[in-house]
Amino acid sequence: MANRSGSADLPLHGGRVPAWLADRMAKLGGVICQAIIEQYGRDELLSRLSHPFWFQSFGAVMGMDWHSSGITTSVIGALKRGLQPLERELGLYVCGGRGRHSRKTPDELVSIGDRVGFDGDALARASRLVAKVDSAAVQDGFNLYLHGFIVAADGSWVVIQQGMRDATSTARRYHWKSDGLSDFVDAPHAAIEGENAGEIVNLADHRAGRARSAQVDLLAELGPDGIVDQLIDLMPKKDLPEPAQMTLPHLVMPAHHDIREKDVMMRRLHGALAAAETQAPKDFTELLLVPGIGARTVQSIAQVAEVIHGAPNRFADPARFAMAHGGKDGAPFPVPLKVYDETINVLRYAVVKARLGQTEQMEAIRRLDTQSRQLEKTAKGPGFQDYVAEEWRRSPEYGGRTVFDDAAEPFARVKKTAR
Repeated sequence: MANRSGSADLPLHGGRVPAWLADRMAKLGGVICQAIIEQYGRDELLSRLSHPFWFQSFGAVMGMDWHSSGITTSVIGALKRGLQPLERELGLYVCGGRGRHSRKTPDELVSIGDRVGFDGDALARASRLVAKVDSAAVQDGFNLYLHGFIVAADGSWVVIQQGMRDATSTARRYHWKSDGLSDFVDAPHAAIEGENAGEIVNLADHRAGRARSAQVDLLAELGPDGIVDQLIDLMPKKDLPEPAQMTLPHLVMPAHHDIREKDVMMRRLHGALAAAETQAPKDFTELLLVPGIGARTVQSIAQVAEVIHGAPNRFADPARFAMAHGGKDGAPFPVPLKVYDETINVLRYAVVKARLGQTEQMEAIRRLDTQSRQLEKTAKGPGFQDYVAEEWRRSPEYGGRTVFDDAAEPFARVKKTAR
């Protein structure tokens, strides 16, 4: 059976992703996926996508709101756009999305299966079952509105879907992975993210096997009307033990929109900054030849390098990865478009070179991640507030931009509200 990775609380946020960020997210998300596949293989990328902590950090490093439910929608959308031109080359296909796009998933899978050669009908059935389990078998009060299905050419897949609960303004994200999945209704989730809202009905728990069988028997014996009559006569049940997946380690994303020092592991941030400052001149000779690459870009690359190479325990503080490219709402600072574009160029350059057999650039990025971990034990750096203040001060120089830029007095307004 699939392993659960944990759970997390996600504030439910509305809004939109502007075109200037959505296009860049598609490019950066696509090239990060390429780099992971180049270094570790396609199965490793699927494994990471099924990990809720990594997924949240992945969205944060792309400049999306670091803690909100919108990361799920925007990352799925970015991957669908960013990987579509590369799907034959990588053997990776992204289906589904939010709302009406989610309902097209089975048809997309059948169509891709016809082209690629896997059983699209079987995967379409898997898609429907996954959605049914998280909407009907797991009755936790969250109504599904997003379903993303990422499938490889060999038929292995990951599903990421999300539900909302209007009463609490929260969202819950569910992660599934085909690897090791032997039963759709017996503890199938790779992970469930979301607020523990108290008692839930989870018929997908492995301990609920007798309950599932009894329901089938009851339906055959009494029929729907008879079951309703029986329910009317039942007394309220006593409190049940908390479901197993809610007791696993889980990521709690706070309601506050701004990033605070307590949200960031500063020693890890200082390690990345130190590696960028002291090691890059030695190790990044070739990368620094890419036009326009400067010290600030290397700092961002150091954090992107961790998304590519980091172990699962490195993603307990997704807020730290927002320090690479800021956030679209100005938290922690405006998205530095010049730095963002330079980061994409560096990664593309490294991936292209690696495919030609010249791995020096990809190895340099890997070493930057290694050096960050080594230096974080001793590195000193600016305080959190000082770091953020400096990013705000230099934001015009970096081409800083937020979603408020179309409004009157944009920069002054977002700066005031974000602080």
